[in-house]
Order: sequence, then structure tokens, then C-alpha cells
Amino acid sequence: MAIAENRSLDAATNGKVFRNLSTSALYMHALRRGEGVLAEGGAIVVDTGEHTGRSPKDKFVVREPASEDRIWWGTVNQELDEEHYEGLRAKLLAHHAERDLYVVDAFAGADPAHRIALRVVTPYAYHALFARTMFITPTPEELRGFEPEAVVLHTPDLEADPAEDGTRSGTFVVLHPARLEVLIGGTFYAGEIKKSIFTLMNDRLPLEGVFPMHCSANVGEDGDVAIFFGLSGTGKTTLSADPQRQLIGDDEHGWGDAGVFNIEGGCYAKVIRLSPEAEPEIYETTRTFGTILENVVVDENGVLDLDDDIKTENTRAAYKLERISNALHTKMAGHPQNVVFLAADAFGIMPPIARLNPHQARYHFLSGFTSKLAGTEIGVVEPSPTFSPCFAGPFLPQHPAVYSRLLRDKLARHRPAVWLLNTGWTGGPYGEGHRMPIQATRALLHAALSGRLDDVEYRIDPVFGFEVPVHVPGVEDDLLDPRSTWRDPAAYDRKARELAAMFRENFERFVGVDEQVAAAGPLV
Repeated sequence: MAIAENRSLDAATNGKVFRNLSTSALYMHALRRGEGVLAEGGAIVVDTGEHTGRSPKDKFVVREPASEDRIWWGTVNQELDEEHYEGLRAKLLAHHAERDLYVVDAFAGADPAHRIALRVVTPYAYHALFARTMFITPTPEELRGFEPEAVVLHTPDLEADPAEDGTRSGTFVVLHPARLEVLIGGTFYAGEIKKSIFTLMNDRLPLEGVFPMHCSANVGEDGDVAIFFGLSGTGKTTLSADPQRQLIGDDEHGWGDAGVFNIEGGCYAKVIRLSPEAEPEIYETTRTFGTILENVVVDENGVLDLDDDIKTENTRAAYKLERISNALHTKMAGHPQNVVFLAADAFGIMPPIARLNPHQARYHFLSGFTSKLAGTEIGVVEPSPTFSPCFAGPFLPQHPAVYSRLLRDKLARHRPAVWLLNTGWTGGPYGEGHRMPIQATRALLHAALSGRLDDVEYRIDPVFGFEVPVHVPGVEDDLLDPRSTWRDPAAYDRKARELAAMFRENFERFVGVDEQVAAAGPLV
């Protein structure tokens, strides 16, 4: 991929330029500049201000000749013309010119055959530390002569002028697909840096025949790989951080001819009400040097309160993958034997686990049913049912059909088992029922990954038509039948029909999909 022009401008400033500082040095800069405070145990705690989650309505893609025919234009990928892009870029560079700047060079993609060299330029030490943490750090040899293919120009305290710049508000996240360049401003939420590169990789990897996935991944002692698709808050990080398996990564992966590889070098976990008993590995990172905690409450003595949601439900910890003791340092493994779709069903209708055939797998992949959880996006204050194509709607530059075909080809070639795991509600909808017990979810997952569910008795779910195990050791039989957990079975039936209708209505947008896939949805 050709390097965009004028990359020398990306660090042009009258101030100082700090290139590829160590974690310790970035800590000292951030603390000295008042960008964060030190917590007991060594984590640095920062406050992202007004924006405590992503701003999907302020995300744009530049319409330009080299890529416009493949971009999925619409509410996900709002267009910005090149003239407005150039004006916004010039404004950002002028803002940079009067500041000290931090430059971080890194890689996205652990597989050398499918990685990009990227550069993040920001006036904030904390955001440079975030980039160093979340992406793959080059070796000293790789840094010599490093040439970036992709660049993120980041200025969180610069706001756009909608009338002048063509944006919706003062916040902007703009991808130029041909230049492999991203502009970010008007938000201090560091997750925008991470997800903008994921969006870029979701555009690039399919061009190379690689399936990009919004999923976590781990591998067992026998080399059996499992991948976990799901939106934020559905359990990707929690369920993949299994002490009995090695962690490949917690959020973004590619699936190529050689197998699965992590796109990132770090993890970005939700930590609100994090439990040292249920999630010991992740909990420990919140007490560890090198971890960045966003919007977590901390007192004057540096003592954390992970239960306090006064700032946001979307409190986060960013840490290097290697902070998880059983992390796989190569960040690469073979082809999956198990594919898991995670859905946090706020209706309380889905069973805790179901087995899908290949047509059902594509149907539920395209549907991407889950619930948006509080705080993940601006304005989301309680769980709300939603459909996000490919479990990655906000990050898909191309049409969902592109990624569905890649999934189809992978399933046909490697024949993994496909599971739907409901990490949402049981015993009733949100407000009446309760969250699925994590112990039961883990027991069901372990049974599936170990092969213990291969030969058990299954029933056909009357609403969705997929297979649900009748009995799993260590899990109450009633939990496997969600209807039996409701006080009023008739109310369950009404809500199930409502959810089935939502699935069917949502799937109408996928005109031209294979008939067998379209027929693999709810039976009601």
C-alpha cells in the first residue's frame, strides 16, 4: 500500500516532538501535565470529560474515486467530500503546529503478511500512551527506518465548525480510505483511536482475502481455537480471558489462510463493577503499572472504586495483552474449531446456549442481535435491543454481505461448530428478570469447547429453530428453557413473537441474500 503524501507534515510543530517514548516516560509526561492521576498499584486514571463513549453519529468517510464504489454509504458511513476533508486537515495541522506533539509508531495486525504500519500523532501524552498500549509495539530493528502506511492525526481539544467543515457537530472522526488516514477531534475518548484503525482494517483486509472480525479469541492446550463475536458489553473480554486457555486477543482479529491473528497488541475492557472472583485476570490489571483507567472513580489516596458509575457505566481499562498471565505472545493461532456469537438479550427470550447450522450461522451473523449496554455510546442509559450487522455495524466500511460471504467461505472450508450464547437476561426482560449467571455461562461454554455437547440430547427451539441442549451437567435444566424461567409463560410467548417479528423486519434490509439463509430465521 502506497504511503500517503506529506507525511512529514504529520509532526510539523513549533513545539517539541516526542517520538516513541517508553511507557514510563509517557506516564511521567501525563502526570506532570495533569492529564491523569496515579492509582494504588500503579495504574494511571484519566477523565475523558463529556465524551465517555464513542460518537457514531460523528463518524465520516471521505468520498473519493479510489474507494467510493465499495463503501457502504449511509448512516454508518456518512460521506464527507474531499474539499471539507482538506479544510479540516489543514485546521488540525495548524492546531498541531503550536503544540508539543507525541508520535507513536506501531503495527496493526500480528500476522506480518497482513499488517499495517501506523503512526499516531497527538498533543496528549495520555493518548500516546493509549496508542502504545493498544497497538503492537515494533522491535528496535523495526523502528529503524519505520515508514507509516496509515496515520491518525488526533487533536481532541479541536472542535470542528459544522457550517464550515461539513460535520454534524464539533466532534469528528474521519477516515480517508485511499490515504489510510484518520482525523479525530472534539472528543477525548481514546476508544475512537482504536476503533478508527479497526474500521480501516475492516476495509483493507477483505481486499486481501482476509476476514476481519469483531471478536475475541483464545486457544486450548490442544491447539483448538475459539472465537467470540459480540458487541461491547456482551462478554468478549470476560469469556475469552479463561485461565484454562491462552488468550489470543479480546476484541479485533483477522482470519486468513494461516488462521486467526490479533489486530491489536492490547485489551480495552469494561471494568464497571468488575469482580475479583468472577474476572480475576482483568481485575488484577486495574492494580497494575501500565494500565490506563478511563473515568474510574479514584479518591485522593489513589484508591479505586470500580463500582461507582457516577461518570459513566462505560468505565474502561486499557492494558497490554501480556498483562494477562496466559496470553499467547505470538497473538496468532490456527483455524477455529468453535465460533461463538454472543448476544446480551434484554428481552430474556434467547436460551443461554444454542447450536447453529451454517445457514443459521449466517442469518444470526448478518442480524447481529444484542442489546446496546449503558454508556457504550452517547445517549444509551439502559439496555436496548438492537441489530448490528456482523456484530460490528459501526465499524463496517463495506456492505455486510462482503463479510457474510467471507464467513460462509471460512465455515465451509474449516467446518467449526457454531454456537449462540446469550449473556443477557433470563426470567424476564430487563427490569423484571436478571442477568444470566456468569457461572452458568462459563459452564456451558466449557462444555461446548470441550466437545461435551456434541452428543447430548437437543430440542428444536420453537421460536428460532436452532438446537438447544436439554441437559448440561452443572447447569440447571430450567435455565436451558427460558420459557420455564418466566413467571407468566404466556407473557414469554408474546415477547417471543415480538422479538421474532423484530428479527424478520430487520432482515428485510438484506435483499438478495441466499434463500436458505433468509429462511433460517425465527419460525414464528
